[in-house]
Amino acid sequence: MAAPKNSESLALLLVDDDAELCEMMREFFVENGHRLDCEHNGRDGLARAVEREYDLVILDVMLPAISGFTLLHQLRRRRDVPVILLTARTAPQDRIMGLETGADDYLPKPFDPDELLARIRAVLRRSGKHLTEDSPHIIGELRIHPRTREVWMGKELVDLTAVEFDILDLLVRSAGRVLARDEISLAILERQPSPYDRSLDVHISHLRKKLEQAGDCIQTIRGVGYLFTKSQ
Repeated sequence: MAAPKNSESLALLLVDDDAELCEMMREFFVENGHRLDCEHNGRDGLARAVEREYDLVILDVMLPAISGFTLLHQLRRRRDVPVILLTARTAPQDRIMGLETGADDYLPKPFDPDELLARIRAVLRRSGKHLTEDSPHIIGELRIHPRTREVWMGKELVDLTAVEFDILDLLVRSAGRVLARDEISLAILERQPSPYDRSLDVHISHLRKKLEQAGDCIQTIRGVGYLFTKSQ
């Protein structure tokens, strides 16, 4: 599957018979800089997923025409594209069946759109389908090279851990938008944080100290999450 020209913009397909949900999701993803196409039955969804290039397919289990499980099985025979299943059915056997059929992740309904986006990013990162762009992000003296995973402050190489780089990369790609703590934790640490889990805050604190010459580029939005600002 071809990687998107701009790693900040994703081409996504949602197959769900809930037209209202599809429209809400379309607006959400457009606001976040991504394209979301929608189909409302399994047969049309399969045809579209096979005919067009998508970075990821979001698939409801309960669909008209053919079920989501059948669609996923057929899709896996024709396309190597990451798939996230959505369903109101939360029984363990449903989740197991979905994962064994070839789903990359499984999200129960109702769900938070920010969590879905975080899971999409995590799936793409694990699958290696979403390639980073070649050109570095430059903010004043700060240069971030996604492909080599290097960060430079002027002529000095900044020593970041893998997790610190992933957090910085996510924040920079979402510059100007507040990222919720839960979203960052799901995307980078791949877990939903508990109320007393401070591991993300510790990583952010270390990251800030290492980037202090760049100014207050990582801002805390109290009670919500973090914001990366390019203003110097």
